[in-house]
Parts: sequence; structure tokens; C-alpha cells
Amino acid sequence: MAFELPDLSYAYDALEPNIDARTMEIHHSKHHNGYTTNLNNAITDTPHASQTIEEILKGLDLNNKALRNNGGGFYNHRLFWAIMSPDGGGTPSGDLASAINNTFGSFDDFKNEFAKASATQFGSGWAWLCVQSDGSLKICATANQDNPLMPGIGCGGIPILGIDVWEHAYYLNYQNRRPDYIQAFFNVINWDKVSELYKKGV
Repeated sequence: MAFELPDLSYAYDALEPNIDARTMEIHHSKHHNGYTTNLNNAITDTPHASQTIEEILKGLDLNNKALRNNGGGFYNHRLFWAIMSPDGGGTPSGDLASAINNTFGSFDDFKNEFAKASATQFGSGWAWLCVQSDGSLKICATANQDNPLMPGIGCGGIPILGIDVWEHAYYLNYQNRRPDYIQAFFNVINWDKVSELYKKGV
């Protein structure tokens, strides 16, 4: 069963001015497409061919660089597109809002901690908001295309929000101003989708 590049639910220019159309086009049609193609090549004629991407990542041998990089790249970007929306921004509500307040003290404190994790991830990588097994939330960051589903990377849980801090995600518009990109990202977060993922994860 081959993996397919997911269609976006919005146009490439729909997230402007926060994320520009050219970056979105290259990011989706080139980078994510490349991870998808290379993932399919890596699982051909292996037991992984019948697995879901979550099953592949949870049972991953970290020494398998092709699966680690491309499986992570496929999964991470699929989540990234899903938790953004042209109607995004604002604040979460309901159970997710309560969990954020209980874990971090307030939504502003969460934003500050998430922005710090995103800004201080050295080099390429991701910052994540994850649900733990007890329903609590955790912020962490991973290098390259690693993610919290992978075993033994020091950042566990089920990811419900992630920001791509590879330079290809922001450099055309923001150059070296990663903190500006991170702040703009908050304007496009689809909190309804994040809340849906939170409910599935607890």
C-alpha cells in the first residue's frame, strides 16, 4: 500500500501574509512530495509495506535512515498542513484549553514556551505539543524529521501540534528571522483540528 501526498484543504496563497504562497507551493509539491516518494521506495518489498505510517514510526529502528528521515518527513508534514487554516489563530477552547491552562498556567505561558522551543531548536527540526499517556501536555523539540512517535528520541507522546523550523519552511519570506515566522504561525493554527487530535490522544 503506497503512501500518497495529501491534498491541502486550502490554496497555496490562503495562509498569506503569514506564510507566502511560493513557500507553500515548494514545501508541499517538492519537499513533502519528495519524502513521500522516498518513503514508498524505502518500504517496497518489506514488511512495512502493509503498515500505517504510525505503526512504522512507533516500531522504527533509528539506524534505518531512509525510513527515519522519509517516514518522519511524510508524517510530520501531513500533520503540519492539517493543523493550519486560513481561518486559524485565536485561542483554543473546551478540554484542550483546560489542559493547556492546567499544564502551562495560561495560554500566553504556553505560547511563550512553545515559541522558545521552536526558536532554540538548533538547525533543522520541529517543535511539538504532545499528549502524554495521563492526558497531560508536553512541549518538546526534535532534530531533522524526527518526531515524538519514534522510540528513544527523548520526546514522547502523541503529537497534536507541530511547527516546521527547517529553513525551507520560512526562509523565502522571513530569511533568518525565525522568531517572526513562529509568531506568524500562531495566526494560522487551526485550534479546532488540534482539539480534535487532543480528544483522540487522551
